[in-house]
Amino acid sequence: MSENKLKTMPRVVCVVVNWNNWQDTAECLRSLQEQSYPDLHVIVVDNGSTNDSVAQLRAKYPWVTMIENGYNAGFPKACNVGVTLALEMNAEFLWLLNNDTTAPSDTAAKLVRKAMEDPQAGIIGAVLYYMHDPARVQAWGGGHVNLWTGYNRHFLEPETFGPDSYVTFASALIRRKVYEDLGGLYEGAFMYFEDSDFGVRAQQAGWKLRVAEDTAILHKEGASFKAKRNPMIERIVTMAGLSFLDRHSPVPPISMALFLSSKIMKRLLICEWAALAAVWKGASDWYRKKPIAVDQKA
Repeated sequence: MSENKLKTMPRVVCVVVNWNNWQDTAECLRSLQEQSYPDLHVIVVDNGSTNDSVAQLRAKYPWVTMIENGYNAGFPKACNVGVTLALEMNAEFLWLLNNDTTAPSDTAAKLVRKAMEDPQAGIIGAVLYYMHDPARVQAWGGGHVNLWTGYNRHFLEPETFGPDSYVTFASALIRRKVYEDLGGLYEGAFMYFEDSDFGVRAQQAGWKLRVAEDTAILHKEGASFKAKRNPMIERIVTMAGLSFLDRHSPVPPISMALFLSSKIMKRLLICEWAALAAVWKGASDWYRKKPIAVDQKA
C-alpha cells in the first residue's frame, strides 16, 4: 500500500485491556508504536490492576490514552468502555487486541486493506502464531463454535466462515457500524465466549467475517492466568458457556445440559475435585446471573 494511499485511510482506534500485566502490555504497545498506519490511536483500559501497571505504562508510553476502570470489570465490559471512548474519537474501525500479542508494523494497514475490499466485511481477523513457536499457527483468524455443545475450535488453516463461526478477539478489526448495530459486546459473562457471541450476532445481522491472511501476529495466550484449567478458569468458562448457549443454541435447555454434564463427567473421570466444584459454582453463577470477579475465591 503506497504512502499516499495510507494517508487517506480511515481512523483506527486500538483498544487493549490490561490487568496486572504491564510487562506484556508494554511489548504490545511497542509494536503498536511501530505501526506504519498513520491514523492509528491506542487506548489502554486498565481493569483494576493492583500493581504498578498504570504508572509503568504511563511513564513508558505517554502517547497512549489510559482509562482506569478502578475494578476488574471483566474483558467484554472493559472493551466496551474503551470502545465508547474510541467512538467519541471518531474511529471508523475498532481494533480489539490482546495485551499479550505483538503485531508486525504493517498489521494495521493489512487489516484495514482487507476491510476496504468488501463493505459487508464487518469483522476482520488476523493470522495468529504462538509466541513461543512462531512457525506454528494458533488461529487462522477465528474458529467455529458448536451451538449444541458449546465446544469451539480455532481454524488452523483457511476455512469458510459459517453462521456459527467467529473472529477471535485476540485480534479483531471491527467496523464501527457493526459495533453500533449490535450494541457492543455482551457483558453477561466475565470473559470467554464474547468473540463467539459477537461473531454469531454479526452474521445474523448480515455482516461477513474475513481474515487478513497476510498478517502474522504473535500471541502468548492466557497470560492473565498463568496456570491453565485452574478452578477460577473452570468457573468463569462454565458460566460463560451456559450464558452463550442460553442465548444462541437452537434448544438451550438441551445444549446447556450437554455442556454441563460433559464438563462434570470429565472432571469426575480424572478426579479433579477442585475443578468439579468450580464447574458447579459456575453453573450457580449463571443461574444467579452474576458473573464472578477474579478477586473472589473460586
